[in-house]
Formats: sequence, C-alpha cells, structure tokens
Amino acid sequence: MTRSPAQWRRAIACRTAVRRSAPRTGSERQQYRKEDENRRRAEQKAAREAGQIPEDPGPPPNGFSLLPWLLMGMGALSHLFQGETPNPWIGGVGLLTFNSLYIYVAFRAFVKETRDAVSTRVALVLLGLVTCALALGYGGNWLLFFPLLGLATGAVLRGPRLRGLGIAVAVLAGVVSSVHDGWGALTIAYATWISTMVTAAILSLSEAVRELRAAREELALRAVEEERLRFSRDLHDLLGHTLSVIVVKSEAARRLAPRDMDAALSQVTDIEAVGRQALTEIREAVTGYREGSLATELERARSALTAAGVVPTVTRSGPPLESQTAALLGWVVREAVTNVVRHSGATRCAITVSGAPDRVRLTVTDDGVGLGEGEDVEDCCARGGTGLTGLRERLAAAGGSLTADRGPRGGFRITAELPADARVGADTRVKADTRVGEDGRTDEDADGGADRRAAEHGDRGAAGARAGDGTRGRDDVRSSVTPEAPHGARSVAGGPNLGP
Repeated sequence: MTRSPAQWRRAIACRTAVRRSAPRTGSERQQYRKEDENRRRAEQKAAREAGQIPEDPGPPPNGFSLLPWLLMGMGALSHLFQGETPNPWIGGVGLLTFNSLYIYVAFRAFVKETRDAVSTRVALVLLGLVTCALALGYGGNWLLFFPLLGLATGAVLRGPRLRGLGIAVAVLAGVVSSVHDGWGALTIAYATWISTMVTAAILSLSEAVRELRAAREELALRAVEEERLRFSRDLHDLLGHTLSVIVVKSEAARRLAPRDMDAALSQVTDIEAVGRQALTEIREAVTGYREGSLATELERARSALTAAGVVPTVTRSGPPLESQTAALLGWVVREAVTNVVRHSGATRCAITVSGAPDRVRLTVTDDGVGLGEGEDVEDCCARGGTGLTGLRERLAAAGGSLTADRGPRGGFRITAELPADARVGADTRVKADTRVGEDGRTDEDADGGADRRAAEHGDRGAAGARAGDGTRGRDDVRSSVTPEAPHGARSVAGGPNLGP
C-alpha cells in the first residue's frame, strides 16, 4: 500500500491518539503494545515491498541516541567498585563529572541554537580536560573515554573546522594515552578520530535529509497555494463581473415584466448573451488548464527524473511546433516519463524531439528492464494499463503513430510521430465542455439546438410581444428551461446542469 507524506503523518497522529486511549491495566497494556508493534511492522513491511520509504519515519534523533555509548566506561566503573583503582573517591567524582558533562553535551547537540551556545562549547572543553585528567591518573580502561570525547566533539561541531579539531582531539588522545599504553595509544587515537568524523557525518546527513524533506513539503504547499490563488483569480475574473451583470439584469427584467414586456425581453436577451459568453470563457479556461505544452512537460520530466535518481538527457531540434501538436507530444512525454519513474528501474533516460517541416518525432528511451522476451507493445499496454493505449488512439486520430520496443542498448523506447500541423480531433482529447446527457446528446448538440431555438423563439416572442401577446413571449423564454431535471435541479439549454 502506497502512502503520501500527508497520509503517513495522519497515520502517525492516529496511532498517537490510539496510544493515549490504550488500556491501562498491566496485561491489557502488554497485549495492546504487542498488537500495535505488529501492526506497525506490517505497515512498514508493506511500504518497503511497494518500493516506498515513509516520508516521516519518526521523531528526529536526540540525546538518548548517544547515551548507550556510556557503556564503554563500564570497565572503569567495575575497577572502581572492586577497589582496583587508587583514590577511588577521586575516581568516582571524576567519573560522575565526565558522565554529567557528556549527557549535558549530548542533549544540547541536536538543536542548532543550543549546539552553538557558549555553554555547550565550555562543557565540551571541560569534558576534554576531565578525560585527560582521568586518562593520565589511571590509564587502562579509563583511556576508552577518549572515543567518547570524540563522539561528543563530532555531535557538537559542524563545518570545515571539524576536520582540524578532530585531528587535534585524536592527537591529544594519542599523546596522553602513550604515557600508560605505549604503542597502544595509536589505537586510542584512531578510535577517537573515527568516532568524531563518523558521528559528525551521520548527524549532518540526518539533518540535511530532514531539512530537504521540510523544504520539499514547503515547496509543495506553496505550489498548491499559488495554484489555488491563480485559479481563484481566474475564476473571479471570469465570473465575478458576469454574474453581477446577470443578477442586475435579472432584477431589472423581473421589475419590468408586469408593465413593459419589450424591455423585459430585451433584458432577458442580454442575460442570455452574457451567460453564453461566460460559458465560452469558462470552457476556454478549463481547456487551458487541462492541455499542457511540450516545453512545460519537458521541464517537469527533467525535474521528475532527477528526483527519482534517473539522469535525464533532453534534446530538442527543429522549427517551433503548432500548439495542438505540442500538446499531444506533451501528453506522450508525461506518460512515458511516468512509466520510466514507476516501472523501469532505469538510471538514464533520453528524450529527443526532432522536428521537420512536415513531421515531428518524439523518442523516449531508458536503460531499465524494458520489454520481456517475446513481449510486444500490445502486452506492454495490457500490463501497464490504458495509458499507452489511450495515447496511441489520440495520436492515430491526429494522423500520427505511437510505437514501443526495446531500445538499442536494452531498456524501453517509445516513439511518437505526428504531422507538424496535426489537427486534434474531437476524439483525441477529453473536452471539459462536452458531456453526454440522458437523451444521448452532448452539451455541444444542446448548444447548437439551443442557438437555433433561441433565434426562432426570440423572433416569435418579440413579434408576439409587439402584437400585445406577452404570454407567448414568456412561454418561449420558459421553453429553454427543462422542468424534468432530477432532484429539483434546473438544466438550462446550452449551459451546465445546476444543482439545487
């Protein structure tokens, strides 16, 4: 089961709420924890099998992740309790001081503000002094505190200065350890250096990943918000003024109808004209939202492939394309790149657009798994769904073709060819302004019939009104409203169905 980042966050929030309402008795609590853990593992296993890594795997690391390393000091603590350490009280105070400073530094190392604070740096220096004092005074197992010092140093320090300071701490550990351990001090120095650099690398990588995830979510939210604002502006520009005019003219027609039918019919005619113009503008806007350009799809493809770890190569040549040809090729690029990202397992993808005065060719090639032995495009379309089949039908209706085969170096290759001036027919795209009604007619048929009826009825209505027969004119106006619309909705001929 594949989940989006928002779904993972909701799932985690739900589990948190369920945990708060968990049973409180001992046996019930243990049983609940066991069931919850099994459920969590099953969800994570299903996500991994689906090729998805949860975007929010859990809380960020904190100081608790560094505490288990204190077990390296168990040897020193054992010698202290067994009386094998001279001046045990001094050793005990030193061990307590070391642990306290280490814990303080560990819990302040995971937040940038506290990590860069002066108190944290002072505590790190004091930790180094205590480590040197204990190593010089006792040696043996007490030398293992130097790798812990390196771990704390790597957790606190970041940036280009870390390498120099890490070398300095490792050299200090080697020099101090050589007093008691001779050549064994090299091992202590190496362990100190490794613990410093590995800790810094792991924590820096963790922070970078979380910052990237936060930035990606912020960009996604911002993009959605910008698109929402753009749609809101377009909707306001299209309908705000038009609806205001319709309301004003409707009120005028209602007031004029009892005393001046000619003036009322004039207002109704204006309302019809304004409504049809608004309907045309809305259809154009919806078509603009749904039809993408080739340049936009190529840029999106480059971004999607890069994000999926696939190296994109985009090559475009030839004269500028007609808008409808570019829109069709944009659909091909979108579907082909989606298949590359989802199914191919490729590391490289090449997109080539070659234009000629009379024909244009688009080729999308990857180095992934490709077609199986004896498998052709029909099998691929049957396996992958209706995407390639739908594209092939669209291109065929526009005088083009779509083929899929094995690439020259393996992998999968999709080739689309279109006339340079392809004319997109009614069956090559799903128009937002075409719907089939219960009577089998489309909105466009209704529009055409409504136009003819409006012209005829308008002439007769106007004539009847001039002859003093206002009732005939009102009947003709009402004839464009279908009373049989379901659920109390009214269906205006030539316009969209309006709900209650």
